[in-house]
Amino acid sequence: MFSRKQFLKISSSSLAGLMLALVLNSCVVEEGADTSPDSSAETTSPTAGEITVYTAIEDDQIEGYLDEFETVYPDITVNIVRDSTGIVTAKLLAEKANPRADVVWGLAASSLVLADQQGILEPYAPVGLDKVQDRFRDPQNPPHWVGIDAWISAFCVNTVELEANGLPMPKSWEDLTDPVYQGHLVMPNPASSGTGFLSVSALLQLKGEDGGWQYLDRLHENIAQYTHSGSKPCKLAGSGEYPIGISFGYRAVKQKNDGEPIEPVFPTEGSGWEMEANALIKKDVIKPAAKTFLDWAISPEISEKYGEGFAITAVKTSAPVPDGFPADPFAQLAKNDFIWAAFNRDRILKEWTKRYDGKSEPKG
Repeated sequence: MFSRKQFLKISSSSLAGLMLALVLNSCVVEEGADTSPDSSAETTSPTAGEITVYTAIEDDQIEGYLDEFETVYPDITVNIVRDSTGIVTAKLLAEKANPRADVVWGLAASSLVLADQQGILEPYAPVGLDKVQDRFRDPQNPPHWVGIDAWISAFCVNTVELEANGLPMPKSWEDLTDPVYQGHLVMPNPASSGTGFLSVSALLQLKGEDGGWQYLDRLHENIAQYTHSGSKPCKLAGSGEYPIGISFGYRAVKQKNDGEPIEPVFPTEGSGWEMEANALIKKDVIKPAAKTFLDWAISPEISEKYGEGFAITAVKTSAPVPDGFPADPFAQLAKNDFIWAAFNRDRILKEWTKRYDGKSEPKG
């Protein structure tokens, strides 16, 4: 287990293989492992002890966020297990009978809906819930999950490479199916990336399922590679390996503001979007420090930090919309039914994998 500023990485093996391995591992107690109940100091103090937090928040955001937590709660040790949305989701499901995490922080809301269907989440109303906008929380009372911000799909366009290849600037999802872009696009694999799944889910909802799969067939003709990370297409575009990466707004805007030749493009039909959301894991012993973390994770102070990178936050803040995002980010959001996405996730991923997985980057 890695703590504080060290993040555990799981290799990107196939999702099915990973889930099987995790299930088997969850049934094995390592030799010499401590299987005794948590100490009373860890389980009874809300401001001290050690908690394990599963997250899909971007690597380069976690440290800055946790600096805020450590300042307020120096006696709580936070062990971070970080990976892509698909991997964290698979891990939660595989560990259902023997949960390792205490808290989930910043995972896709559709993944938490799926986990809740499996009885993995413990209802909890964090302090400050009244400040969270209604659309950013589970409607049950108490809620089983609570959102913190939203991330939205965007195209990362390398303007230098675009000009070098004589390509037009895309403005819409439909533009990306133009044969002129053949071999020039990269996109996240939705089976391993939350950004990939939110884009696929949005397109199926925008166009209807039949129309959505027809669109994805045409888009596939232009895709050079599907990556296992939602941010990697933007990074590949930034380095000039491909002119256009389908990614998400935070990454596109950050790379532009860091001086890379990236132009963020938010598609005219609307952006797919997801909430980063938090939840308490159902366990025989729930540590009070885990609830303290969830209280902090929706506080106005950390919400201001979320707002520095995301145009939409669950708790309204005084932060202006970050440069590079649409002036009205809520108007950019495409229709998104989280319950539909959660219920149909497995079916969608199986169909997507059958059709398109041949262009995915190597695993491992």
